[in-house]
Amino acid sequence: MKHYTLHWNRFHLELGHRTAIMGIVNITPDSFSDGGQFYSTEAAVSQAERLVQAGADIVDIGGESTRPYSEGVSAQAEIDRVMPVIERLTTRIGVPISIDTNKAAVAEAALAAGAAIVNDISALQMDDQMAAVAVKYDVPVILMHMKGRPRTMQIDPVYDDLLGEVKAYLKTAIGRARQAGIASDKIIIDPGIGFGKTVAHNLQIIRRLSVFEELDVPILIGTSRKAFIRKILSGATATELSADRPEVETGTQATIAMAVNNGAHIVRVHNVANTKAMVTMLDAIRNA
Repeated sequence: MKHYTLHWNRFHLELGHRTAIMGIVNITPDSFSDGGQFYSTEAAVSQAERLVQAGADIVDIGGESTRPYSEGVSAQAEIDRVMPVIERLTTRIGVPISIDTNKAAVAEAALAAGAAIVNDISALQMDDQMAAVAVKYDVPVILMHMKGRPRTMQIDPVYDDLLGEVKAYLKTAIGRARQAGIASDKIIIDPGIGFGKTVAHNLQIIRRLSVFEELDVPILIGTSRKAFIRKILSGATATELSADRPEVETGTQATIAMAVNNGAHIVRVHNVANTKAMVTMLDAIRNA
C-alpha cells in the first residue's frame, strides 16, 4: 500500500501505515441509516463527540441525504442544518471536520466556520464554484465517482467496463481539481460504493480496489450499512434487513476489512468503535 502525508492548516494525517476512520454525522430527517437520529444540533454535536472519543480521525458532517432516489434540499436548508453543529464542534473536537456537500455556498460557510475538508459526491461537477472554494481555504477535497445523480443513479446502472470507467472518471476528476489549483497532496478519491452501482458492481470494486492505486492519491471507501450489504444478508427473503441490524454491522466490517486489505486509506463509517477495533488488528497484521 502506498503511503501519503496530508498536512494543512493545523491538521496532519499519515495515511497508509494506519487506516484512518471518518465518522458519519447526518443532520437530516431522511438519511438511509440514521435519518432523524441526529437532526437536532445537540444530538449531532453529542454524536460527533462520541465518534471522536471512539477513535474517529475525521468527522463528516452532512445536511442533505444523497441516498438513492432522494430529491435533495436547498443550499440554505443545508447551511441551516450544519452550521450550528460545525460552529460548536470546532472548539470542542481536535480532529478535522469534513463538510459533505456538493454546493459551494454550503462548503464556503462550513469552511469559514472551521471545517477543514470538502467531501463532494459530484467530484466538483455539480457546482462550478466548488473548486475555487477549496482553493481559497487550501483544504483537501474528496472526489467521488457517481453514475447519474442521487435521484436516478440506482435505476438500472450499466457499465461496459466497470473498473476502467470508474478509474477514468476519477482520473479526469483529479485532473480537473489540479487544473483548478487544488494541490496534488490535497486530493482523495472515492469510488462511490452504492452511487450508481449494482450489488455485483460494489463487490467487484471492493475486490479489485487496488486498481485505483495507479491514480497515486489516497483512497477513501464508504460501505457502511449500505443496501448491497443488506440485500446480500437478506438472502432469499422478501424483506431487506434494516440498516441498524447487528448482522448489517458485521457485514459492514467484512467489507471494510477487504477494502483496507486491498488499498483503502480512509474508511467512512457509522460505528467508529467497532471499526477502530477491527482496523487496529488488521493494520497490525498488515504491518507485522
